Amino acid sequence: MAGSRGMVSAMVTLDFWYDFASTYSYLTAARGEAAAKAAGVELRWRPFLLGPIFRAQGWETSPFVLYPARGTYMLRDLDRHLAALGLPELKPPQQFPSNSLLAARAALALGKAARPAFTRAIYHAEFAEGRDIAERAVVAGALTALGHDAEATLARTAEPAIKDKLRGETEEAARLGIFGAPTFVAADGEMFWGNDRFEQALAWARR
Repeated sequence: MAGSRGMVSAMVTLDFWYDFASTYSYLTAARGEAAAKAAGVELRWRPFLLGPIFRAQGWETSPFVLYPARGTYMLRDLDRHLAALGLPELKPPQQFPSNSLLAARAALALGKAARPAFTRAIYHAEFAEGRDIAERAVVAGALTALGHDAEATLARTAEPAIKDKLRGETEEAARLGIFGAPTFVAADGEMFWGNDRFEQALAWARR
């Protein structure tokens, strides 16, 4: 039918790939939903694990640990960003990088609609409260505070389907050439790395 009546334009999408251990992904998670909405872009939240990708590069841990000067800079840089966003002062967890396996599985078990709020809650517990997100009680607390059935969700994290889903997402990230987080991938495959490239990624997605 000619004309615009009854026609629905396809939503512009942008994939947000993140690991719960990633400090800069915390920044994007805090501001991403509002920024994407303002830009008219649907942000698709895709948790994955950086560990296997780092190991494929010959790293056994985060480059912020391997290169201490880089890690020191990151902490100061993060403080500046947090202050600008009005977020609590950084309180890093004792174990860095954190073991993000359980949180990532829980995010996938929840589904797309609940994922953004849960992601922000986990990042807050990790980087604003300094808690260990590998602990079942920490993840359960975030789920309960958001009104989810914590035990049912955590039970799902042990199911083969969820384990396979996270493994598949991590493999897909590697296939796309993702090497760090946050990474943004537009529908045409254009890739942007880093929280400071988020606005550029949004603009590209809308091209």
